[in-house]
Amino acid sequence: MRPRQARPNGPDASHAGGDPLAGVSALRSDFVQALESFLHEELDHLESEVSESVRYAVLSPGKRIRPLLLMASYRALGGERAGIADLALSVELVHAYSLVHDDLPCMDDDVLRRGHPTVHVKFGVPMAVLAGASLMPLAVRAIVRSGPRLGLERAAVDRLVGTLTAASGASGMVGGQLLDLRAEGRSVTREELEAIHSGKTGRLIAACTVMGGIAAGASGDELEALRRFGLDLGLAFQAVDDILDLRGTAGELGKESGRDRALGKATYPALFGLEETERISRAFAEAAIAELDFFDRPEGLRAIASYVIERTH
Repeated sequence: MRPRQARPNGPDASHAGGDPLAGVSALRSDFVQALESFLHEELDHLESEVSESVRYAVLSPGKRIRPLLLMASYRALGGERAGIADLALSVELVHAYSLVHDDLPCMDDDVLRRGHPTVHVKFGVPMAVLAGASLMPLAVRAIVRSGPRLGLERAAVDRLVGTLTAASGASGMVGGQLLDLRAEGRSVTREELEAIHSGKTGRLIAACTVMGGIAAGASGDELEALRRFGLDLGLAFQAVDDILDLRGTAGELGKESGRDRALGKATYPALFGLEETERISRAFAEAAIAELDFFDRPEGLRAIASYVIERTH
């Protein structure tokens, strides 16, 4: 997928010099409260080693971009129920699982994540595998629990489960990770690179926006606009990640820098250089933002898109 023609203004300039996520701070607070309540209810009866490792994986400080996108998409379509925070738990739980397994020695072998030792460093590899495996069914559980709180019919809940599992599995995140591993140490085309990044990053981000739309009762055209927004924003997010891996320090990023180059990863800077990657990341962000003209209340999504492109960690 390539960037489409976008408005010339670029990512939301109204936040220049300020905090682009200030407008969604209430959504973040609702999410954090829902997350703490969910973990208390769902983990307290489990073996302490499992519950401790899961809590460690999920509660480590993170940007929470994916749940915020889901909640902001719901609001963009006029959704008002507080239960949307309960649905948003599902995408963060899947994201946490992906990070736990991505960091394993058999994958990228990272020792630092969000400024803390990775789960396998702190708890050991077997427990990290189990913690990651525990998070996927917890994500489905979060969707099922959220249905009544959002007044959703069973068909809508089933659709939400299908959307998340498809984006997380072999046709999405897992498949993208496989392509990523296969591309290590060799040259790739732009099409191959975008297939990798769409799978491992874009599909889950698009699922977040689409799930918010499903919960709000969006039309087919609205869901398609949300899907396009999510896919383009996911590619922008990954391109910025590629830049930060080269420019940032471990202290700034909360993880080891320079890992993409050390592992021979397929990245935008490796293929195009830093300057062109910056242009590409903005083109994808602008294409995403252009989709927001479809909605009456896009402020939250616009703020998140601005943050994605301007972030420094």
